[in-house]
Amino acid sequence: MSEQTLSASGQSVAHVSKKGIWGWMFFDWAAQPFHTLLITFVFARYFAAEVAPDAATGQVWWGYMLIVSGVIIAVLSPVLGAIADATGPRKPWIVVFTLLTAIGTAYLWFAVPGGGGVTFWVLVAFGIGMIGIEFAAVFNNAIMPDLVSRETLGRLSGSAWALGYIGGMVALIFVLLTMVESSPGSSQTIIKITPIFGLDQHVRGGERAVGPLTAVWLVIFVLPFFLCTPDSAKPEKIKGAVKHGLIELGATLRALPKNKSLFAYLGSSMFYRDALNGLYAFGGIYAGGVLKWETIQLGLFGILAGFTGAMGAWFGGHMDDKFGSKRVITVSVILLIIVCMMIVTTDRQTFLTFSIVDTGGPFAAPDILFYICGAIIGAAGGALQAASRTLMVDQAERGDMVKAFGLYALSGKATSFMAPALVSFFTGVVGLSMLGLSPNSAQRLGISPLIGLFIIGLVLLLWVKQHKQEE
Repeated sequence: MSEQTLSASGQSVAHVSKKGIWGWMFFDWAAQPFHTLLITFVFARYFAAEVAPDAATGQVWWGYMLIVSGVIIAVLSPVLGAIADATGPRKPWIVVFTLLTAIGTAYLWFAVPGGGGVTFWVLVAFGIGMIGIEFAAVFNNAIMPDLVSRETLGRLSGSAWALGYIGGMVALIFVLLTMVESSPGSSQTIIKITPIFGLDQHVRGGERAVGPLTAVWLVIFVLPFFLCTPDSAKPEKIKGAVKHGLIELGATLRALPKNKSLFAYLGSSMFYRDALNGLYAFGGIYAGGVLKWETIQLGLFGILAGFTGAMGAWFGGHMDDKFGSKRVITVSVILLIIVCMMIVTTDRQTFLTFSIVDTGGPFAAPDILFYICGAIIGAAGGALQAASRTLMVDQAERGDMVKAFGLYALSGKATSFMAPALVSFFTGVVGLSMLGLSPNSAQRLGISPLIGLFIIGLVLLLWVKQHKQEE
């Protein structure tokens, strides 16, 4: 890059080495196992199936935990962003929240089958980990525009998401090969070895150990980011900067309706990201309860989704640079709406609303459909998340990137309680209590509101401008 090249935030990027850029990308590699192992494919399903009384109740309890942690993230993200914009460096904040995540996830080891009297504290620990990883992501995202020019920002974001998906997939493969039983009652993994570290499958040691594994993975692999990626410098004068930053945040929030594109984008992303996070958060619980999948089946599903997610993020990043973030997001959301419709109309006795006979085995029609849906969710979700981060940069003012991504986090979390609340309400109150449905049917009903959230996000996207339209 030449000396005249400017980053998306208006700073010179000539000093940012490839090592620094790779260091920033490694944050996604370090953080992704939290989402892959804990939220989507291993721990959430285990909690609902083995720790909670039943899968439907576990889906409700899991939703309550996500509601509380989501509200905390929504309230504090923009405030922390404003403070960080005023005081400069982002890395000290990321250190604190990385350690918070590691502590919360390590505690999940105590989530024994049946709860063992610690179920509440397991949910609290997971909520702490969730808060930590989300806050760390706010500050990490804010560094991105300082690294490359706007013309290659989509490629950087997509490549980082792809690297993250690969990291999550590697961690998941490691868990499946070395830590969890190949089938219920088995004492060996799928490669016919005894689970490592003396993990006792009678007390589901493999599933419980993903918590400490995630903590160690995060702490080790986030080091390249801290060692190689440049941080923002401290401003010369910081006296009163925090107060000034909070005042500016208030002014920004009040002025949001005047910036129609930013306002519409924050609203759009608020709904479609909430729906996507709901799909990730409850997908494993749903497959465990409705399709009766064990950890191995869900893990294979996760590997497939991780592979297509990496490809989708990488390809989506390149399509972002070529056609614009908005088009990538639009196509991705439409695909996810179709997938959700396919999922809620299928279980072991129903295939896309048609009654079928469950033939059993790992390759019955409902299982095959879910694997296909997993591949599409991975590809569309990877492209969607990468393009969303890039489109946010187009809406932000130079010098306010942390504040902007604090608002982005706020838009993603302001209604983050909505998807868990809707899923919990339609599963527990409407499905189980009011309609008296079976846990299977109640879970299917509980997932259906995610379709509506995706549609709202898609409609609001019509008012959003993007970089290529403004050039």
